Amino acid sequence: MLAEARARLVRLSPHQARDAVLHGALLVDVRPERQRAAEGEIPGALTIERNVLEWRFDPASTARLPVASYELQIIVVCSEGYTSSLAAASLQDLGIRNATDLTGGFRAWRAAGLPTRGGPGRPGPRPGW
Repeated sequence: MLAEARARLVRLSPHQARDAVLHGALLVDVRPERQRAAEGEIPGALTIERNVLEWRFDPASTARLPVASYELQIIVVCSEGYTSSLAAASLQDLGIRNATDLTGGFRAWRAAGLPTRGGPGRPGPRPGW
């Protein structure tokens, strides 16, 4: 199932994801609160826990977020890039064709030296983008 999901995604490296966000893409962190508190967060990422992702981003849903659009580029982030692949494929199933995910997840983002806040040994924000 994971391989099938990834076969239709154009997955982004951490630096590619950062560049996409700078050009209007939306970074969406689907990790549970407990995991975000333990690992840290990406400044500016929208937090939407995985269990509500589809109905919050489905443009046809009455409970959609104002930003929801079939044209929006959504980059889903989880901890290591597994859950995010399945979530991005699910968004594509809704018709959001530009949905994808971050290869390696939050951990790859942090390892690439991109900005994070909180997490182990990081009480505050790291340098900006």
